[in-house]
Amino acid sequence: MLDQKDVQFGFSILKVGSIMDIYRLFKTAKTKKIKAGEIYIHEHANWQKAAFIRKGLIRAYLLKNNGDEVTILLRWENQFVTSHDGIFWQKPSRFIYQAMEDTTLIEMDYNKAREIAESNPILSNNRNILLTHMLAQSIDRVESFVLLSAKERYLKLIQEKPDIVKRVPDKYLSTYLGITPVSLSRIRKRIAHEQQH
Repeated sequence: MLDQKDVQFGFSILKVGSIMDIYRLFKTAKTKKIKAGEIYIHEHANWQKAAFIRKGLIRAYLLKNNGDEVTILLRWENQFVTSHDGIFWQKPSRFIYQAMEDTTLIEMDYNKAREIAESNPILSNNRNILLTHMLAQSIDRVESFVLLSAKERYLKLIQEKPDIVKRVPDKYLSTYLGITPVSLSRIRKRIAHEQQH
């Protein structure tokens, strides 16, 4: 059960509806704390939960056959995190979701939340907006790899989340951007040089 502060947080995230609407949706939710380095969603887990990040950072990655990790997703404060495989396709998660720092989540059973939302037009509309937003983020990420250079992807990321470079090690940040750590270092040097001139 959430306290009033958690409900108000939910209200600030969804932005539409009354406090009572948010309370109905979040009444089955709970606060979950994850330590830095702890796995939130394991690979092959049948995950049917959804969470909002109150504080902290979650990284989703794929472990390749050769042991390399490829970061495919970074989520931070005031963002939604879930296994897309479990929610959209009812399949086991292909990825591992790990806390990069001590993280506090508001977590709920997705199916129960969906039932509550479907019985309330305002919450149902919010759910549709949230799913559309998740789809738009995925499309934006794909387009960035097609239309932007590695340097432009880096600049876009730090414009969106300036402190990300202090919170995520370069080896994870570089795979998220689709480059090597050496390339990331070169991009930073080039940007620093351009700023000096």
